[in-house]
Amino acid sequence: MEYIFWGSNTPLLTQLRQTLSCRIVECITFQQMKSSLSHIDKIDFCVFKEKDEPEIDIPTIAQLHKLYPSLYIILISTPLSKEEKIPYLKAGVDCMISKDSSKEELHKLLSVISDFKEKEKLKEDNHTHSLAEFKLPLWKRAFDIMASSCAILILSPILIATALAILLESKGNIVYKSKRVGSNYKIFDFYKFRSMYADADKRLAEYKKLNQYTKESEEEELTNSSYAEMPLQLAISDDNAQDILLFSDNLSTSENDYLKTKQTERSNAFFKLENDPRITHVGQFIRKYSIDELPQLFNILKGDMSVVGNRPLPLYEAELLTSDEYVHRFMAPAGLTGLWQVEKRGDAGKMSAEERKQLDIKYAKEFSFGMDMKIILKTFTAFIQKENV
Repeated sequence: MEYIFWGSNTPLLTQLRQTLSCRIVECITFQQMKSSLSHIDKIDFCVFKEKDEPEIDIPTIAQLHKLYPSLYIILISTPLSKEEKIPYLKAGVDCMISKDSSKEELHKLLSVISDFKEKEKLKEDNHTHSLAEFKLPLWKRAFDIMASSCAILILSPILIATALAILLESKGNIVYKSKRVGSNYKIFDFYKFRSMYADADKRLAEYKKLNQYTKESEEEELTNSSYAEMPLQLAISDDNAQDILLFSDNLSTSENDYLKTKQTERSNAFFKLENDPRITHVGQFIRKYSIDELPQLFNILKGDMSVVGNRPLPLYEAELLTSDEYVHRFMAPAGLTGLWQVEKRGDAGKMSAEERKQLDIKYAKEFSFGMDMKIILKTFTAFIQKENV
């Protein structure tokens, strides 16, 4: 850490230099302060500010603090009252000392400041590390470009035929675009051949009770959904009660039931319908053979996705997976195919939402070129599904 004296009191500056036995840069004016700090990338300075006129001191200190918030500013003055101290502290002064402070007091203060700066730096480094973004390996990006380009060229007859079939069967866009969340929670336009009628999104709530991953029975869901959505306004308990009651306008429920409902809501983040009535005839065919996924080759070419990765999620699903438990899922590329798609799907051809999430996390932590090649080979034998999902 380096030191600056901000003021025109030369005897006080000399006293500080003798007491601290270190180099202290002298800056008389605010412009000199800015000039001294302007060429420095990392501001790690302690500024001794001589108290002068509050009307001048406070605005300039506030401006300096705004420009360089990491500066540690020490005000040197005679003893001040509480009312006098508050404006200086609000402006950005970190502490105040007397002109008559002893050598021991000054060294102790600067030792505390130095420790504080080190801890702040360590915290900042850890925070930066924790927010480190996933970066796609060069080998994976090169493979994605090569594979998607070749696939688009080879499959162009199928792409054209599918587009014509969709156009002839029902009105609407040939390619369906939706916002999806990929690696690092990046949102992008996700391409698929339209396999549903044009108003499918509006009918989503109508068919939500058919969700393949819903664990609650229809009766429990209808009852508990009122609790999950109600605005809780009051929580009370008595000495004899074993649970806390939560009240809304016209409803009440126990805290345990409410938390259970929210947990179920979280575990049902994935939404999928069996025998979805919103799907067109062409849509049923292209879904069965995964032809509806082919426009994602253009997502791969653009860099939104990779050939192998974790499926990019709709916004309403991704927002439920932002806790530390599931954040690793997004530290991997979004993919056309992935680990859970080629794994055994459990009893009756189904895989629970939790199993899917755990396989996504496993891929994010362990993916390699060899694993990607195995998944691609398995995809060719698994893409014809026995279930209609």
